[in-house]
Amino acid sequence: MIKKLKQFLMDVQFEMNKVSWPNWEELKGSTYVVLSLSLILTVFLFFVDFILSKVLSFIL
Repeated sequence: MIKKLKQFLMDVQFEMNKVSWPNWEELKGSTYVVLSLSLILTVFLFFVDFILSKVLSFIL
């Protein structure tokens, strides 16, 4: 069991060394994109929900 765990951790370390991590500028750019799109989607869904609730309250 310990031998398998040790081998697993060695494999994880080997694979982590192969990962191409983003630099600071790429990370900031990606973060801004995700936050901006999340905000846009939130506002859009708010208005869709608001409009649909008004339409349904008018119908019912």
